[in-house]
Amino acid sequence: MASRSTCFLVAALATLLSACTLEPHYHRPPAPVPALPGGTAGGPVAPDIGWREFFPDPQLQQLIALALSNNRDLRVAVLNVQSAQAQYRIQRAELFPTVNASAVEQVQEIPIGVLEAEFPNASSAAAGAAGSAAPTGGITVRTYNVGVGFTNYELDLFGRIRSLSHAALQQYFSSGETRRSVQLTLVAEVATAYLTVLTDQTLLNITRDTLKSQEESYALTQKMFNGGTTTELALRQAETTVDTARAELAQYNRQLGQDRDALQLLLGAPIPDGIDFSAGLDRANMVAELEEGIPSDVLVQRPDILAAEHQLMAANAQIGAARAAFLPSISLTGSLGTESSQLSGLFKAGSRAWTFSPDISLPIFAGGANLANLQATKLARDTAVAQYEKAIQTGFREVADALVARSTLDEQLAAQQALVTASAVAYRLADMRYRGGVDSYLTALVAEVSLYSAQQQLQTVRLLRLQNLVTLYKALGGGLRERAAAQHATTSN
Repeated sequence: MASRSTCFLVAALATLLSACTLEPHYHRPPAPVPALPGGTAGGPVAPDIGWREFFPDPQLQQLIALALSNNRDLRVAVLNVQSAQAQYRIQRAELFPTVNASAVEQVQEIPIGVLEAEFPNASSAAAGAAGSAAPTGGITVRTYNVGVGFTNYELDLFGRIRSLSHAALQQYFSSGETRRSVQLTLVAEVATAYLTVLTDQTLLNITRDTLKSQEESYALTQKMFNGGTTTELALRQAETTVDTARAELAQYNRQLGQDRDALQLLLGAPIPDGIDFSAGLDRANMVAELEEGIPSDVLVQRPDILAAEHQLMAANAQIGAARAAFLPSISLTGSLGTESSQLSGLFKAGSRAWTFSPDISLPIFAGGANLANLQATKLARDTAVAQYEKAIQTGFREVADALVARSTLDEQLAAQQALVTASAVAYRLADMRYRGGVDSYLTALVAEVSLYSAQQQLQTVRLLRLQNLVTLYKALGGGLRERAAAQHATTSN
């Protein structure tokens, strides 16, 4: 009973000591930026909106889903998460002893001189057992052993292995947040590329309509010139507008093809045949509007900032492992099985054999390596703090820039729309006066060029406004609910 109580006490003490750790207590560094403007809104904001809610356009949803399944950058990020998970499991396995089964046959020849030195009558006894003269070379001894055991199992008394396990776990979490950051970036890039293609198509449609109108004006001017009612200057002016429109039509065709290729690269697969770009930016409900208010703590929920924080926590855990290197370590080696000089006697009564070999190591002199390693881990922790703060500052700037752009793009869009309306009326009046012979073609030409330029600029501003919404959604770490679901899946694995 006393022996059993002692063993139980030792096991309980080892378990308690194994739960110890020398890691510094982690405190999240304060954000090195002022609070975001806007306060907390009453309705949902970007972090609470999944990408399917934010992009209600069925075509865009189809393209994003296709990219999430086929994009190679995202596939690499997912593989990196799986690799980090495997590394964590490898490191965590060191907390437990590795038990192996073994079967050994050992054959040894012992010189007779050695035996005579230890046992003076060994030679005559061996000769009597063999019924012959005493052996002159040596005696062959065979030993058979079968059992299970563990080798060099380190008792984690001061949390060295546990700290390394914590560091590997935080690296795993960091890779998971990096994967979500890649996914969020991919969603934004696909949406931006889709909107760009739609803008190209809209500009192409406007250019085709403009070319058609200018060809009609050129044909009318040609007739008037042939009838002697206009000058050759007016004819050549009408001709230059047709050539300019043709050149821009070729440019927009090339730009549309290249932007479709860029979108296809993001998708990682061909653009589905059912995707229709012909309506351009006139499609309805492509991007949802965001609430004005922004939670003040939204930045720390961005995946890239969370990834940087997990890296910081991993560096903090490494300090615990470096501190434990200054303290004693205990390794255990033991086995239990059967042993016999004959194979047939392995499992007979009285063949049980066991070994137990504890090894205690106390560092005395390491040439300053342990101290240098501790300093290196502290410097790595300080570096991780700086990187975490830089990630917050970068995120703050991205959000602030997007908010500044948002506050002006609506005004610019309204002004540009008014300009297009006014230019269209001016061109209609100038064209009527030219056809009625009241004004020269130059007046109509200037009005038409102004209208065409205003229409082009309007589509550019529309694209900028939509891209700004996408950028703001990404900068705010869109879809915290998706992050929570992904984190739950990560923990389940």
